[in-house]
Amino acid sequence: MMRITIRRLTSEDYDEILSVWEKSGLPIRRNGRDSRGQIAAQLNSGNVIILGEEADGRLVGIIMITHDARKGWLNRLAVLPEHQKEGVATKLIEKAEEILKEKGFEVFCVLIEDEKLESKRLFEKLGYNDEQEIRYYTKRLRKEA
Repeated sequence: MMRITIRRLTSEDYDEILSVWEKSGLPIRRNGRDSRGQIAAQLNSGNVIILGEEADGRLVGIIMITHDARKGWLNRLAVLPEHQKEGVATKLIEKAEEILKEKGFEVFCVLIEDEKLESKRLFEKLGYNDEQEIRYYTKRLRKEA
């Protein structure tokens, strides 16, 4: 029987984190916010938690948790393709929500790219609403940021 655990990841897990993001198709900004130094700084800030689900000691899924002091944000959800449809993402989302509730947050948010239909379906199944009246704008000081 496979041993499943969810744990907080550290900067020591950086290479595995990037491997899961890459294999699951998430875009990676290696020279910007996803660089080794930036991930370490984010984790050290106290405002970012990265959870990982392991199956028999191998990292198979990741979710990043942040907050803006008003809302909890779920970011960078990624599951290795061979472990998709096994409930990994659902368990990570539920654990992230639990952590945010413990911190006093009652509103959870996620940003999903339009073409990510599976992600949209998953979050809708878990009770998330598509707030279509909100548009997301960014201003990047560097392309890689």
